[in-house]
Amino acid sequence: MAELDQYQTALIEHSMAVGALKFGSFVLKSGRVSPYFINAGLLADGPVLNTLCSAYAATIAAALSTSPGLPPFDVLFGPAYKGIPFAAGTALVLHRDHGIDVGYAYDRKEAKDHGEGGVMIGAPVRGKRVLVLDDVMTSGKAIRGAVDIVTREGGEVVGAILLLDRQEVSREGKNTVQEIESLLGGKGSVPTILKMKHLMTWLENKGRTEELGRMKEYREQYGVKDAF
Repeated sequence: MAELDQYQTALIEHSMAVGALKFGSFVLKSGRVSPYFINAGLLADGPVLNTLCSAYAATIAAALSTSPGLPPFDVLFGPAYKGIPFAAGTALVLHRDHGIDVGYAYDRKEAKDHGEGGVMIGAPVRGKRVLVLDDVMTSGKAIRGAVDIVTREGGEVVGAILLLDRQEVSREGKNTVQEIESLLGGKGSVPTILKMKHLMTWLENKGRTEELGRMKEYREQYGVKDAF
């Protein structure tokens, strides 16, 4: 089983306390019946936002110093709507705790035709290296959409940071994280705070054998075979 850093344990337990992370039986958009589910929209108070953004920042800082890892970037992009507070908070913590100074930007769902106009708000991305912040990636559709937005605005997406990698294959049998890595900066360009294996380690440490058993069954059916 994978080892857990303190910030990973804190995020798991804080997410469970506010009902954002649950273990049980959940039907996903893909039709798969998952033994766990995370709703990042419920990470919505000051303490849990601090835990989450501290975890994003710690993961980014570690990935920047790893080889192969995350390349340097100038702007953190949080796609509307959930990504907006997460990107803002993470930019603050990167500065406060890690001495890493970056801008942050986000998009509108609908373009504005008056005032400053356009679809982007915040730090300009034109000519900048951009890191996309996302929560849970399944098909990679949201990341690809964010890449399109940033590219149209003249920026270059060099990586993405995720809250959770489910470590499962797509319906086509592909590893989505590896696909996105190849689209962006190569291996190490899509770091994640948590992976399915971290949730399994937490369950094992807590002696929650029934839930761990369901996780193992799900992993055997849908998991990326070289990820555990």
